[in-house]
Amino acid sequence: MNKKTVQHIALLANLKLSNKEIEKFQKQLTEILDYVGQLNKVKTKDIKPTSQVTGLENVFRKDESGPSLASRDVLINAKKTAKGMFKVKAIFEQ
Repeated sequence: MNKKTVQHIALLANLKLSNKEIEKFQKQLTEILDYVGQLNKVKTKDIKPTSQVTGLENVFRKDESGPSLASRDVLINAKKTAKGMFKVKAIFEQ
């Protein structure tokens, strides 16, 4: 990894780096790429891809509707209400 490449990455990430930081990141990014290069040497041709290893397929509960609170109970502690709804300050400008 050369200095120019680190500067280019910093530009893409909208980062302003000092010369000392560029040297530091140049070394760190080189080490990272070397490590990834080692991982690429591992023979995985006959290995099936896995997304998880527990055997669980779906751990989510079924999405079922149920009883809810009455509007008056929900709005009882609201600072302001209007027509059965919470009233809040506008957040969008026109």
